[in-house]
Amino acid sequence: MVQQYKVDTVKNLVERLSSAKAIVLVDYKGINIEQVNELRNRFRTEKVDYLVQKNTLLKIALNELGITELDDYLKGPTAVAVCLEEEVAPARVIAKFIKEVMEEADYPSFKAGYVAGHVFSPKELKALATLPSRDELLGKVLGSMTAPLTGFMAVNQGVIRKFVYAVDALIKKQADAS
Repeated sequence: MVQQYKVDTVKNLVERLSSAKAIVLVDYKGINIEQVNELRNRFRTEKVDYLVQKNTLLKIALNELGITELDDYLKGPTAVAVCLEEEVAPARVIAKFIKEVMEEADYPSFKAGYVAGHVFSPKELKALATLPSRDELLGKVLGSMTAPLTGFMAVNQGVIRKFVYAVDALIKKQADAS
């Protein structure tokens, strides 16, 4: 017989995961309470939901959402980082945490990720973590789009400037002649 708290937990998980842009499974084995609290604070500032849940309940919730690709990764100690806004944020926070706090230790480690309907391996998640933020990428794209216009405007201003200098030189020449 299924206990009601487990049914409620699965419902809660389905709600949390249903609108997620990124789901990252993390093996948190080897970190102490202070480090976990530091990691949670970093996630909180990036608006990433971080939770530890039983693998079986998590598997049921993911399967209800049609995500069966992560079933093989739900073994051993598993934490879940869920982001509703930016796809890269969970991977970036974990990679930065490992580098800064854990001093390049092998833990916590990526198990797998689910971003935009695609399963990412730990290696792919590390590469994803090195990408700039969405705002930075949009800024670069916008800069690339406006660069030709800026160059065109500079050329046009040069032509206008030369015309104004030529007219000014003519006016000075006529003023000197009279």
